[in-house]
Amino acid sequence: MVIAIKDKFIWDSWYVHDGDLWHGYFLQAPRSIGDPDLRHWNVTYGHATSRDLTNWTHLGTTFAPTEGPAWDDLTTWTGSVVRGDDDLWHLYYTGTSKAENGLYQRIGHATSTDLHNWSRIGDGKILDLDGPNAVHYEVSMDASVWHDRAMRDPWVMRDPDGDGWLMYFTARSRGIAEPNAGGCIGFATSPDGYDWTLQPPVFTGGYGQLEVPQVFEYGGQWYCLFCTAAEHFSIEQAAKTAGGPVTGNHYLIADNPRGPWRIGPDFLDGALPCRRYAARIVRDGDRLLILGFADRPDGGDFVGHVMDPEEVIVGQDGHLNIPSQQQAAE
Repeated sequence: MVIAIKDKFIWDSWYVHDGDLWHGYFLQAPRSIGDPDLRHWNVTYGHATSRDLTNWTHLGTTFAPTEGPAWDDLTTWTGSVVRGDDDLWHLYYTGTSKAENGLYQRIGHATSTDLHNWSRIGDGKILDLDGPNAVHYEVSMDASVWHDRAMRDPWVMRDPDGDGWLMYFTARSRGIAEPNAGGCIGFATSPDGYDWTLQPPVFTGGYGQLEVPQVFEYGGQWYCLFCTAAEHFSIEQAAKTAGGPVTGNHYLIADNPRGPWRIGPDFLDGALPCRRYAARIVRDGDRLLILGFADRPDGGDFVGHVMDPEEVIVGQDGHLNIPSQQQAAE
């Protein structure tokens, strides 16, 4: 295991490289709560550093819900960290409130000079499902359709086609008849990383939710890594998935970060006994490495640590694969 703390559950994580150090951020909750499903409602961020992505020095808790009442006084969930145009470090995160029982998700923003001590910009909230382009999204909570009002897991990157910034996030499209076909990759743009404009989704379909998106380029091809559960495959996607749906990590492919995106042909990672969830792919020199947390790798109890990195290979066809997973399947 690569990131583990004896008395804490650890799950979603994300990484940023600064000089010769990797900084890893992760969701954590005390194991004293007993039931691991309660971890989502007892969450803070942990922070650790490493020179090799395997051996980590833990620096303790780095971010937590606001002491309420506030829009993010219940949870601070998965996000991403980038260095901004102002040379500050920028954290974009998911927040929910006690007043709404954690059912409505929104996106927040904080900055730091040292990658550990964070200050919210105003009250933190920078993006909600409102404005002209909200018509494209499922903006209200209807438990008969889906279990939450999804707007979470922001992934922020510089716009490779010009000035400004792009944000991708987990959401749901409006007006899709089958709930498990309504998951989408939401999209927003900003000129400076502070002021954001909601845009239409860049992808919809295949799944009820596409969690923890990560967009990156390699070899001239664009990839959007995401994770989902077997029970959230659409009828169509389940039928054309060899071997049937499996909980784990998948990816989309495009020629441009704005799309159009299409579902990758191969399931990336999830075959037992090496199941990761909420994976990230980081570039270490010329190599791509995948890291993600151990969910229930043997089909039993929740584990809750980040697994050792493994190399990801990009084939001549542009498809991603993990050699160790292929060997395990053979």
